[in-house]
Amino acid sequence: MPKNRFEKVDETQNDAITLTLWKEEEKKLGSVNCPAALSEGKLTSDVTSDKLPAKDAYRSAIRLANTMKVPIVVMDPQELWEAEWGDLYRPVD
Repeated sequence: MPKNRFEKVDETQNDAITLTLWKEEEKKLGSVNCPAALSEGKLTSDVTSDKLPAKDAYRSAIRLANTMKVPIVVMDPQELWEAEWGDLYRPVD
């Protein structure tokens, strides 16, 4: 089975779930942002989760994106992405 692929971005996107990863002390953390524009009127403003362990944030993003049938992008300035989650890429212009 092919690995999932996720686009790496530098800022939150309005047309995708954004998974953001960062490190505090030695803990890998993450949060999930869902733009209101993707909610078909169910949200009046963008919603961002509380900070979670990185793996839990990844799983939450997958679950939400699958439910809503929308893509996921990843903000990962500290290079914390785990290879087991899939391939992280930057599009070539």
